[in-house]
Amino acid sequence: MKSRVCELLNIEYPIFQGAMARISDASLAAAVSEAGGLGIIAGGTAPADYVRKEVQKAKSITKKPFAVNIMLLSENADEIAAMVCEEGVRVVTTGAGTPGRYMDMWKKHDIKVIPVVPSVAIAKRMVRSGADAVIAEGTEAGGHVGELTTMVLVPQIADAVDVPVIAAGGIGDGRGLAAAFMLGAEAVQVGTRFLAAYECSVHENYKKKILAARDIDTVVTGRSTGHPVRILRNKLSRRFMELESSGAPVGEIEKLGVGALARAAVEGDMDYGSVMSGQIAALVNREQSCRDIIIEMMDEARKLLNKDWGL
Repeated sequence: MKSRVCELLNIEYPIFQGAMARISDASLAAAVSEAGGLGIIAGGTAPADYVRKEVQKAKSITKKPFAVNIMLLSENADEIAAMVCEEGVRVVTTGAGTPGRYMDMWKKHDIKVIPVVPSVAIAKRMVRSGADAVIAEGTEAGGHVGELTTMVLVPQIADAVDVPVIAAGGIGDGRGLAAAFMLGAEAVQVGTRFLAAYECSVHENYKKKILAARDIDTVVTGRSTGHPVRILRNKLSRRFMELESSGAPVGEIEKLGVGALARAAVEGDMDYGSVMSGQIAALVNREQSCRDIIIEMMDEARKLLNKDWGL
């Protein structure tokens, strides 16, 4: 199952590990890269010095390619954008904004740039600005989401751009990987399943909540603020819904989310922490190594794609 993505990034398998803020650190990213996928360190809102240390740690663990995700709305985006050049990072993924102002600098340092996109129009804009590939992320994903589902988004973007498309959102096993390829993708990005990896340093309570999740346990909060986020249902999500249904001011609603991700991922607060998760959580039922996750997904996808369907 080689693809243009594997050739572009010099990786063995067409599987990216999602950039989960407060979670996707050097240990997880390096383990995924060592297993043949593309590990990604999440910059989030972290200071550039913290992200630099994670990059250096990842380089001490693996010699294989890994990426840094830069959230472009972060006040630290400028510093992190420069740091990846200084540290010789080979791949950058971006979200929450347009990376155009950094593109020349990154290209001069031979960095492959892969933005996350929620629509055809934005995908086209990213390609015009010099993107090497795009991650088409459907609303099934955890964390910040758009409106379109992966099923409809991926083929439309694949038809609209000439660079490789990576499918994200609702993909957590070999069936999802095979389906993504049929939709026109050349790789997938997986977040929620890697939360249950042994190498993932998220709080144990967070892992247990993912492993116990049912198919209807995620909900999107913050739609009224313009910043929708998919999380697992808990007391925090209920409070979000109460405020939104009552027409509370945007500022009051957004204040509720301040520090909520850290409360979940670092402190283990499953009541009032923001337990970001994709809809795929119900299919995640055991802890595994990153290598076992990737190999299992690849084996299952190969069997499905090579099956004689009798059509």
